Amino acid sequence: MSEKPAHPNTSGTWLAWGLLLLLALVWGSSFILIKKSLLTYSVSEVAAGRVFFAFLFFIPVLIRSWKTIPKPLMGHFFTSGMLGYLMPAFFFAIAQSKINSALAGTLNAVSPMFTMLIGILFFAKSTHRMQVVGLVIALAGALMLVFTRGGVAMPVINYYALYIVLATVCYGTNINIVSHYYSQLPAVVSTAWIFAGVGPVAFGILLFTNFFEKIVDPVNLIPSSYLLSLGVLASGLMSVIFNRIIQITSAVFAASVTYLMPIVALSWGLLDGEFIGLQQWLGTAVILIGVYLINRRTKTRKALLNIESTL
Repeated sequence: MSEKPAHPNTSGTWLAWGLLLLLALVWGSSFILIKKSLLTYSVSEVAAGRVFFAFLFFIPVLIRSWKTIPKPLMGHFFTSGMLGYLMPAFFFAIAQSKINSALAGTLNAVSPMFTMLIGILFFAKSTHRMQVVGLVIALAGALMLVFTRGGVAMPVINYYALYIVLATVCYGTNINIVSHYYSQLPAVVSTAWIFAGVGPVAFGILLFTNFFEKIVDPVNLIPSSYLLSLGVLASGLMSVIFNRIIQITSAVFAASVTYLMPIVALSWGLLDGEFIGLQQWLGTAVILIGVYLINRRTKTRKALLNIESTL
């Protein structure tokens, strides 16, 4: 099947752009939502809570599709759920207990770099020279951010920023698993079953916390709404929206969200009074240039799954 035009037809232009901006706004806002949720909820409650809420969101999809899922895939769903959602949720929550949301949001943009690198090393994926150049550039940008603390260049590693890097390594590994094993399934169905693999684990973790007492306490209405938005909107509904954008336009058009998300994350950081230094701005720009070169000739729907698993 030939690639659709990079831009939608006139009749769908406003819908496509509206959905794309909504997607970028929600996914780019995830980092400030994590920060605000951590004011009331613990790291474990934020991480497991958002995964549990997303699992609840996908229950209708699970009910409709359970008879059609090939049984050999069931084991892979748990692995994907751990690598693509539960472990990164913990890494982000741990990191954002010490670093600002803007840094987390911009450093998250290196996910396509690790998707490409792990695909080459372990999944026999091919590459071309410009993608390798993009990988090196993105890595340089990431190192600039890792050596940033409080928006200022530091001579030592910001170890909490490394948790974000670990999360993107998990994302990159999971995307290669998803593209290798789940290509025959609709993305919404595979995403739902990935959450089914780890939703019960998240629930079990929450039983050992004060999560359920906090979530029903009216005093916590606002932070609870932040956490609910992380699970239902960012991890649940937006994955459906992303697939819809691809359907009415193209994978190339949908890829634009990669470049919009850091802008949203930085904007929220500024509005929340976070200090963003020159090195953080430069590091972000360098990463986005590298990601552009990595994605430049990647025009298939499979390659764009790296975006779908970043939040």
